[in-house]
Amino acid sequence: MFNHNRGRKALASTALTAGLALALSACGGIPTNRSMYSVHQPVVEKVQYAMDVTTSGSGLAYGEQSRLADWLEALRPRYGDKVYLDDPASSPATRSAVEAVAARYGVLLGDGVPETADMIPAGTARIIISRAKASVPGCPDWSAKNDFNPNNATSSNYGCAVNSNLAAMMANPEDLLHGNDDTGNTVRTSNKAIQAWREASPTGKGNIVSGTSTKGN
Repeated sequence: MFNHNRGRKALASTALTAGLALALSACGGIPTNRSMYSVHQPVVEKVQYAMDVTTSGSGLAYGEQSRLADWLEALRPRYGDKVYLDDPASSPATRSAVEAVAARYGVLLGDGVPETADMIPAGTARIIISRAKASVPGCPDWSAKNDFNPNNATSSNYGCAVNSNLAAMMANPEDLLHGNDDTGNTVRTSNKAIQAWREASPTGKGNIVSGTSTKGN
């Protein structure tokens, strides 16, 4: 004979277990950040590219300038990239030759040399490009999908759009770390352009006839 009381207890136990499981799973999707400070912040990563070139007494060996130019063409140096020369011989001729090639792509050799893993073979020099990249890991983040928000917290995706766009638009990602340390040359240059525009004579000034009246006859 079927025991109705036992069946009801079994159904109630199953429903209670399912309800607890649903509640626990919902807790994992509840946002917890109650501040206006996004947990998703830009991260700056530095990447280094290195190329060894053969040197000679007069600078770079024959054909190395063309090979260096092809390498720079492939990497397309951009604003914010830093180019270094690691020359164990410290040859001025080698540095001058490398500078001449780098100048075609609008980059200058930086002072100092970053460390690299491999030793530089004898009779060679190493050109290094240091490039910074900015991104916001974990975005987009829709992990907190539950509408239940007892903490009155911001969305799990809060800050992803703004910070991801900021990271993508930075010409020099290192500015996110310590700001722009420009010495003021850019400001002075822009001020010169503004001053020249203000002091320039109107383009139609030469066609104005003195004594001409704008009044009707």
